[in-house]
Amino acid sequence: MKSEDTPFEGGPMDGRVLPVLLGITGHPPKTYRIPVPAPEGGPPTVLVYRRVPRGNSTLTGLTARWKYLYDPAGRAGSERRWPWSRPAPHPDATPQGKPDDADG
Repeated sequence: MKSEDTPFEGGPMDGRVLPVLLGITGHPPKTYRIPVPAPEGGPPTVLVYRRVPRGNSTLTGLTARWKYLYDPAGRAGSERRWPWSRPAPHPDATPQGKPDDADG
């Protein structure tokens, strides 16, 4: 498999460059998770890095290379969203088409 030296910015991996395996399309994964073992045998901490463009090619204007930025919140953004699936519900929103209890 092909790999590319990819820089990491922010967090504990700031300034390091690691070889990251490329996918079928020639791009590294959108998220890079690094498990860090706990010092006393507890559950490991997972560092989450998100892929962002490093810069654009001057000739074509396309993204030439990628880098990873630290995501301290570690959001779960890897869930696939299909075009035919319903939008994600908002936790404090009322269902569409139904009035609040205060309205009626």
